[in-house]
Amino acid sequence: MQSNAALSTWLADRTADRLAELLSRRDLPRSATYGTRPLTSFAGLAEHLLGDHSTARAMRLLTLAELQILTAVARLADLRHGPLPEPGSQTDPDPSDRPVPRDELLDAVAPTPEARRAAEECLDRLAVQALVLPPHNGVDLVVPLLLHRRSAELRGLGRPVDRLLTDAFNAAEVHRISAELGLPGARSRDQAQRAVTALLSEPDEVRALVAQAPPEALDVLAKLVPGPPQLYATCFTSQYGYYVAGRAKFLFRAAGSGHPGADWLARHGLLLPVGTDLVELPREVGTALRPDEEHLPFDPGPPQLRGSAALPRGAAGEAQTAAAAAASQAELVLRAVAAQPPTLRKAGGVAVRDSRRLAKTTGVPEAQVRLWLDLAATADLLGPVQDEPPKTRGRRPPPQPPGRIVPTQRYDGWLAASPAERLLPLVAAWAVTPEVFTHWPDPEETPVALAAPQDPTAVVLRRALLDTLAALPQGWGLEPTAPENLDALLVGAVWQRPTVLTPAEGPDRTRATLTEAALLGVAAHGALTPVGQAVRALLHSGADRCFPSVPGAGPRLHSHPAIADAVRGLRDALAELLPPPQTTARFQADLTAVVAGAASPELTELLTCCAVRESEGHAVVWRITAASVRRALDGGLDATDLLQRLTEASVDGLPLPQPLEYLVKDTARTHGRMRVVRSACCIRSDDEALILELSRTRSLAKLGLRRIAPTVLVSTVGPEETLVALRTAGFAPVLEAATGTTVVERAPAERAPTSMPPLSHAEDHRGSGPRTAAALAAKLLGGG
Repeated sequence: MQSNAALSTWLADRTADRLAELLSRRDLPRSATYGTRPLTSFAGLAEHLLGDHSTARAMRLLTLAELQILTAVARLADLRHGPLPEPGSQTDPDPSDRPVPRDELLDAVAPTPEARRAAEECLDRLAVQALVLPPHNGVDLVVPLLLHRRSAELRGLGRPVDRLLTDAFNAAEVHRISAELGLPGARSRDQAQRAVTALLSEPDEVRALVAQAPPEALDVLAKLVPGPPQLYATCFTSQYGYYVAGRAKFLFRAAGSGHPGADWLARHGLLLPVGTDLVELPREVGTALRPDEEHLPFDPGPPQLRGSAALPRGAAGEAQTAAAAAASQAELVLRAVAAQPPTLRKAGGVAVRDSRRLAKTTGVPEAQVRLWLDLAATADLLGPVQDEPPKTRGRRPPPQPPGRIVPTQRYDGWLAASPAERLLPLVAAWAVTPEVFTHWPDPEETPVALAAPQDPTAVVLRRALLDTLAALPQGWGLEPTAPENLDALLVGAVWQRPTVLTPAEGPDRTRATLTEAALLGVAAHGALTPVGQAVRALLHSGADRCFPSVPGAGPRLHSHPAIADAVRGLRDALAELLPPPQTTARFQADLTAVVAGAASPELTELLTCCAVRESEGHAVVWRITAASVRRALDGGLDATDLLQRLTEASVDGLPLPQPLEYLVKDTARTHGRMRVVRSACCIRSDDEALILELSRTRSLAKLGLRRIAPTVLVSTVGPEETLVALRTAGFAPVLEAATGTTVVERAPAERAPTSMPPLSHAEDHRGSGPRTAAALAAKLLGGG
């Protein structure tokens, strides 16, 4: 039976749950965007799953063990049925024409019973994903055609030498390589190329040639032969100074690359150009130089992490402290943004001076300020606003004022939530955003917050690192700051996603990812916390495919039960990690208020209006001063109300210390003794001596104060500026309305509109139809 028909029949026999699981693993219906016809039948679905695009997307999610199994099937098929013909040479064969006996594969890759069991488990997982094709009869194995096409590539080999010569060179360069190899002179380019291809296709000739190579060339080959077969080198230059695939050819660089080994290999046709400053080792050369070319590797599990140690007794407390600090710091930064919105640069991102100002205001390190800004913006808690340009009478339009970043309409609800609920959208945003936030690739550039996420492998790296840490035994961790441990973690991450990640990723992005995980309480002492396990489950549910929508930050999840379950698990883990917020504070005689843990929104609001946050940690210390009490009185509270509210917030109902009561009452006694009248503008007070003092105060000279009555002064500036100047000079005025009543000053809360798209936005595909795997499965099983 042909592969399409066999797969179609197998799909039709699936239950709704199993079919939905398959569609979800193969990223359907989203990946059908690139299809040529709607998925309305099992035959169409089978055709899509067998296609190169769908197969390649599925391969990105495979572990090294699973990829090695598929590669081994394709390699054994080459040995049994011959290499797949070059594209365009004839009609592509059907995958079912290239079967491999199951026992032959298991004997080749699994010499021990343990390895055999692991290989059979891999085959079962691949069959569920339709990467090992039906009929799954336990006799033959069949894989999609793309695996056969990429068999050599997956084994770390380059392209055939004949194709590389055709794509790279004109006749002169081919003749030059032929002469360098000592081949007889050829009358045409085709004859010379056939001779070069024939020589390099003979393993003995290649080995004899390499035996003459200088040591520098052998060093280059030692890197390329195991794979991958490409290397950055400047042995060649483009014919026209630039390279466009299929339109330009390469020339040998006259001065060479400066590396004698690479130049020797290039002159002898052992390195051929495939791009600007990029060379490739031909397939025939790599095959000839591999001592174990017929060996089929199989690594059933990730490499063991050495250097792990038992977690210290306080590891759980460290995660709790980190999570509490994260919630507190995020709140501080967002409150500071609400109080004084940062400016957005024209090139994108928050102005550096504003990031530094926020760091100074909140006491949070600047790198972490950028992290909280990025996460809050991704979670739709911050958004941009654009002020209207000033009106002018001239013909030339006025310059557009710079944009600002302000809290969105979600912010007020977020601020009133518990610390665990505040942290939930931030952790979810960290999990699914394609960006390593604290890693800045160019060391010459100054990092900025709110740059557009543009790291397509960041989520893959994040998930692979969490999966690698999850393999540690219970109660054990790995110190991530040690260089050897970072290298081991990266090797483990590459095993998790070998088609996306490479060892060349380097330690910087790995270190930054682990640092962010520790800041959020996802990891502690190099081990996953319960929150880390929940984040891992969120990624395994496919939540990252919804970006820019962030599950857990607002979108409805009723049509995505797997993601909804993962979000609930993350919420529960955070709630268990972070204790309920404190509703009381301990007021002390030194005019401080100590909150043992995270304060509730109501307590935070009370202390923010009448005190200054002084320190962070397990306990938050607030200091009450005359200026902070005046701020509360300016907001509309009187001394009696403020003392009553503070008493109600006192721990165990203890009375307030006497110095605190005296401070509030003394400040209230002088508060409002002078009043700024709405005109442009008057200052009045029943205290004639105070009016006289104001008229003679040098720091108020810019107001142009003039005494027009024993109890009245006139100012030349408006009431707002007058209030600021008086308070700066140490006085405590209040604003008075024309009716004589005191005006309560409250800054208007500026909010940006929410912009978080629904999950359906990320799943948009061609034409109308089901937008989830479950809906597509139901449609197919229902017959349309």
